Amino acid sequence: MGARPRRRRAPAAAAAPGPLGALFAAALLAAAGAQQSATVANPVSGASPDLLPRFLLEPEDVYIVKNKPVSLACRATPATQIYFKCNGEWVHQGDHVTQHSTDRSTGLPVMEVRIDISRQQVEKIFGLEEYWCQCVAWSSSGTTKSQKAFVRIAYLRKNFEQEPTAREVSIEQGIVLPCRPPEGIPPAEVEWLRNEELVDPALDANVYVTPEHSLVVRQARLADTANYTCVAKNIVARRRSASAAITVYVDGAWSEWSKWSVCSAECTHWRSRECSEPAPRNGGHECHGPELDTRNCTSELCSHTASGAEDVALYVGLIAVAVCLVLLLLVGVLVYCRKKEGLDADVADSSILTAGFQPVSIKPSKADNLLTIQPDLSSTTMTYQGSLCPRQDGPAKLQLPNGHLLSPLGAGRHTLHHSSPAAEGADFVARLSTQSYFRSLPRGTTNMAYGTFNFLGGRLMIPNTGISLLIPPDAIPRGKIYEVYLTLHKQEEVRLPLTGCQTLLSPIVSCGPPGVLLTRPAILAMGHCVEASAENWSIRLKKQSCEGTWEDVLQLGVEPCSELYYCQLEAQACYIFTEQLGRFALVGESLSMAASKRLKLVLFAPAACPSLEYNIRVYCLSDTQDVLKEVIQLEKQMGGQLIGAPRVLHFKDSYHNLRLSIHDMPSSLWKSKLLASYQEIPFYHIWSGLQPYLHCTFTLERLSPSTCELACKIWIWQVEGDGQSFTINFNIAKDTRFSDWLVPDGEVGSPALVGPSAFKIPFLIRQKIISSLDTPCARGADWRTLAQKLNLDSHLGFFASKPSPTAMILNLWEARHFPNGNLSQLAAAVAEVGKQDGGLFSVSEAEC
Repeated sequence: MGARPRRRRAPAAAAAPGPLGALFAAALLAAAGAQQSATVANPVSGASPDLLPRFLLEPEDVYIVKNKPVSLACRATPATQIYFKCNGEWVHQGDHVTQHSTDRSTGLPVMEVRIDISRQQVEKIFGLEEYWCQCVAWSSSGTTKSQKAFVRIAYLRKNFEQEPTAREVSIEQGIVLPCRPPEGIPPAEVEWLRNEELVDPALDANVYVTPEHSLVVRQARLADTANYTCVAKNIVARRRSASAAITVYVDGAWSEWSKWSVCSAECTHWRSRECSEPAPRNGGHECHGPELDTRNCTSELCSHTASGAEDVALYVGLIAVAVCLVLLLLVGVLVYCRKKEGLDADVADSSILTAGFQPVSIKPSKADNLLTIQPDLSSTTMTYQGSLCPRQDGPAKLQLPNGHLLSPLGAGRHTLHHSSPAAEGADFVARLSTQSYFRSLPRGTTNMAYGTFNFLGGRLMIPNTGISLLIPPDAIPRGKIYEVYLTLHKQEEVRLPLTGCQTLLSPIVSCGPPGVLLTRPAILAMGHCVEASAENWSIRLKKQSCEGTWEDVLQLGVEPCSELYYCQLEAQACYIFTEQLGRFALVGESLSMAASKRLKLVLFAPAACPSLEYNIRVYCLSDTQDVLKEVIQLEKQMGGQLIGAPRVLHFKDSYHNLRLSIHDMPSSLWKSKLLASYQEIPFYHIWSGLQPYLHCTFTLERLSPSTCELACKIWIWQVEGDGQSFTINFNIAKDTRFSDWLVPDGEVGSPALVGPSAFKIPFLIRQKIISSLDTPCARGADWRTLAQKLNLDSHLGFFASKPSPTAMILNLWEARHFPNGNLSQLAAAVAEVGKQDGGLFSVSEAEC
């Protein structure tokens, strides 16, 4: 059989561009026929008459910079026609620039076509899809399409998504400077400058740049003290971040002691050392301890110079001192015995659990004053009168059957000594200022509470901050008296290093003095701003060591490696059990972009407006009471007033900035001086938590001095995240409807409460609950059931590790519910535990 003739593919005439499609198709067919005839008549050596077009040059991706058009080109052989198609539409024939030539090696025709693309063409479909173009080439055998070339508008935004921040690091410590360049097309390249000189990792093995553009210094050197700048650039622009000052400091370490000097005539010799190996540099700590060490000695010179009369005087003096010490010791023993007789029966009367711990009459006594021997503690004696049996006032009261809860006490009078701090604030601070640990505390008492405590315990509070320290009964050993302080630090006062995605979630709080002996954990309460979840957060409790470094002492949600610390994290507050006082902070590290912090959004404006300009200040604060208190005090000093109820915004770890804009302002009365459509706060400035008073100001101008009514909307939102809006309708001259917000709800009364006044649960009731519930019970009528009733059963492991689990539960209840706790609810929970064991909380008639 003869060969079947190949069916030739005709050009797709229907796809020809423009209104002359039919004519253009006919021309293509005629050209194809002519080429076929020419090929048969004049065959070219080595060429096939049935070749499809082959592209020698295909269009490539390009970027439009500013308003300059870009060119796309393609070249194909053998080709009779080439046209561009962009986003599915044929480019008009008149927009093509065509060149014809012949391939000398094959004799085949070569065709090259170019088109120009303008910014306006790309912007017409901006947001719908990307702009692309493609070449289609024809030959007598058919068509061939080139690759797609994408045309994009190049840009580089101004604001960095994350900028490096200033830090102080010790020598040989690692440094990580984060940098997230501004959004751009094409993506920006990043380089780092150190004091305006390019950092080249190829020349310095101690530094490298991560794929995320962070600059890492493996071990800090003194030479690394400099200003660091992150530079982002692409074909459009070059942007510089704010410079971050890195200070590498060196703490002193002592030199070796010198040799002892010759024994002097005074029978002493000495040795010295210097703080020079190394000496402190760049703000590093001075050496701790003495430079000079002196001791007694004996030598020939010393023994010959001491006369006999001087020896006699020395011995007489020593004997006198010894006699005085013996007498003081005897007096102390007698006083201790009297004190023990009066204080061993530390009890308080109560109407017992049936009436929800109802108080009874309290009459002060003038007879006893057992603690007057202490220089810093005054004592008053409180006498409690009444029956120690349950009241039977009505049928609604809980009837308790026979048992042992109050059996050892019976009815009658019982004495409890209520102590209170006697020292004034100035005297207290003066005494502490002589101690080394006090040097790092802020001066003044605005954010400080202090008091004198004994074994009865007590409580310190910094008003309107949510910060308190509970010292439970018997946490201080009997016979000891401690002067205790509680301090809220401003963040510029304390150096807390954060790395990676870490963020400060709480205030930085000190309680002390450090090193005091506590026999039971104190409870430090403070607010936080985290929306906690195990999937999104790793939260750690940090404590500053004596050397000044911050250490992780507890990771929340993980079994603690030490029994010294524990933390109960609630929706807006955390309660830290600690047997060692010190400086604490809560730090979190996000595990996903869903991790979020709470921001408190607060609007302030001038209370008086004598000029035409009017400023609205929008604060974006960590949602804790202490920060709000500081801003309120700051605005009061500036003459500001609140112009809207505060709102809460959940700020996510999405690296997106916070934007603020103002809308719907009557243009006939007011105008905004904001040039852009919105203001922006960089993500990292908020996320780190180290800049507590971030705010933006909207400057408005009244068009008439008589205008007093302001109506507008302020929008605050995170890009691709949560947002809040404020609708403002305000009289700038006399509106005070939000003034109540300037007095935050919180603690009232004295910042220091000592003894029973610091606790909601009467001392007697507390001791009886502890003795009744500490012992495990097979029927479950013990502390475990009480923890369950109070929704604390997730902490059973911690409670069980302590000598008295019930005491830990009651201490936590006191810390959580003071001063407004409902004792009736606690009484009901305890009574529910008692129902599981009929003889647990009961008193016999004979014992009454």
